[in-house]
Order: sequence, then structure tokens, then C-alpha cells
Amino acid sequence: MFDYLRKRLTSHIRERSRRRARLVSKDGRCNIEFGNVEQSRFVFLIDIWTTILDLRWRYKMTIFISAFLGSWFLFGLLWYVVAYIHKDLPEFNPSINHTPCVENINGLTSAFLFSLETQVTIGYGFRCVTEQCATAIFLLIFQSILGVIINSFMCGAILAKISRSKNRAKTITFSKNAVISKRGGKLCLLIRVANLRKSLLIGSHIYGKLLKTTITPEGETIILDQVNIEFVVDAGNENLFFISPLTIYHIIDKNSPFFHMAAETILQQDFELVVFLDGTVEATSATCQVRTSYIPEEVLWGYRFAPIVSKTKEGKYRVDFQNFSKTVAVETPHCAFCLYNEKEAKAKEKKGYDNPGFVLSEVSETSDTKM
Repeated sequence: MFDYLRKRLTSHIRERSRRRARLVSKDGRCNIEFGNVEQSRFVFLIDIWTTILDLRWRYKMTIFISAFLGSWFLFGLLWYVVAYIHKDLPEFNPSINHTPCVENINGLTSAFLFSLETQVTIGYGFRCVTEQCATAIFLLIFQSILGVIINSFMCGAILAKISRSKNRAKTITFSKNAVISKRGGKLCLLIRVANLRKSLLIGSHIYGKLLKTTITPEGETIILDQVNIEFVVDAGNENLFFISPLTIYHIIDKNSPFFHMAAETILQQDFELVVFLDGTVEATSATCQVRTSYIPEEVLWGYRFAPIVSKTKEGKYRVDFQNFSKTVAVETPHCAFCLYNEKEAKAKEKKGYDNPGFVLSEVSETSDTKM
């Protein structure tokens, strides 16, 4: 009993460790980190716009709030300094005929409120700049211009973050597993993909990359070596009419990296199949990319996808997403090599011979007999 539990625990830990070793997660996130980068982090500040857009929402909102509060407080200090230098504060006991640079600034709090009113153009009318000193006029102009720049940058960053096509990609879903079965008389690897919105992706294009570790003839080990995987549907792999779920497939022929795999050996392989879908969002005209990945445990040999589209009595087409990732076992050759050998054998059988090397030789018979 103890040995059985130990084996199950060991296999479970091995399976978990193998499942973690994937470059692209099921939701499209890349599992990679950069180390010992020679360039300094200052280069990310040069491209500050992209850096702000790539930040998570909690960091972006922290920068958003800090930018406004920090500018209000900084200019509040400057307005307080102007009032202090011009001796407009009550602690200096100004005379009745004294004209302050800014009316009704009595301390740091009132200076902060005037800074806020100036930058967000509230204009309550209680505090205002007079023509007494040019310093206050210059500071008012400078804060107004800088406030417009901060407001445009931060609000633009929030708007761009909300409208990024990355969020549109979340409404494109792939099947949980890939399947291998016969399609059109050929052995194919099939994947189902669906658009959860009624709006289309214009100019959609789908393709794949097989990531594996290879060893070159020179003895060099290449980790994450990429091999192109061509996916097609019945109408091609470009400009897909992506209104209903599609089943894309890759033909396993002699040029396919899956050609030498079999049903018994596919789980022993070490690869990751990454599938990409590129398209243009119809509503915003922004390009987006959806991606997912499949490891050997997620490739089911000898299965096909269950039907998902039906027609109602009212004449409408209904998509049942309950069967989206459901698979059905079907009769499938154990390997692509077996299928092609079977086809060649049937073709030779139709031609009427089994051994192409057999040659029929005629023997001439003589009727003469020697006595």
C-alpha cells in the first residue's frame, strides 16, 4: 500500500513539474524571465508611454493619483512661497492698502486649494491672481500648461489601457485539448477555436509553432527550437469567416514533425505546440493576437470533437458551447506511417500485383522428341 501511494505521489509530482515547464500558458501569457540584462532600466523610462501601458492596473492607478496629488501639492508650495516672499500672509500683518499677489491665501492649506482650483480649472472665484506681481502670473501660466500635459498624458494612458486589443483577445477561446484523427482520408491534428462575440475579426490568420529541444549534427543543443506548423480550414488559413466556432487542422504528412510520432509514444515526447490567431478588431481597427499552447498530455490521439452547431426550428443556427471541448473516440491509425503504408498497399492491390519486382518469363516448348 505504501509503495502504491509513493508511486502515485511521484508520478503526480512529475506530471505537475512537466506541466509547469511550458512557455505559453493556456490563456496566452508567456512564462519567461530575463536575467543579466546589460542595458540599464533607464531605457524603459525613455519609452515611458509603453512602460505605462504595460503596467498593471494597481500600479497605473497609483501613478495616476500620485501625479495629480503631487503636482497639486508642489504648486501649492510654490504659491505659498510667492505669498510668503510678497508678505501677503496674515502673520506679516499687511496694511489695509496692501494688494496681495493672490487674494485670500492665508496659509499652506489655502495655497493648496488655490493650486487645485487652478490646475483643474474649477474657478470658485474666491481666490484669484492680481496684477500686483509678475511672478504669480508666470506661475499661473506655467501650472495651467503643465496641468493640461499631465491631464492629457494620464487620461490618455487610462483610455489606451481600457481600449487595448488585448482585452478583445479574451473573448477568443481555444479548445482545452487538441485531437488527432482522420479527416478527409488524411491523419490530422485538430483544434477548435471560437469567437464569443458577434463582431468579427477582420483578416484573421492562424498558424502554429512547435517548440522542442533539438540537437544539431554539430552537437549543439537548441532549447525552444521553433518549427512552423501550418493550420488550415476548408477555406484556407487566411481571411477566416469567424462568426461561428471553427475546427482548424494540421495535416500530418511526411513534412510534418508529428509524422514519426505514434499513439503509444506521443506522451513520451517533449514538445509544446503554440497556436496563434492574428486579426483586426472590427470595432476599433486595432490588431490583436490570441495564443494558447498544448503539451503532449493535452493532445488526444484517436478522438474527434463533438458537433457543436445545430439549426433550430425557427431557422436560426445555434452554437452549444457545452460541447465545445467535448471529444468522441473514433477509429484512428496508430501512426501516420501506418496510414500511408495502408494506402500504398491498397493502391498496389488495385493495380493487380503485389510484388513489383516479379517478372513473368515465357518458356518455349518444343514438340520434337529425340529417340
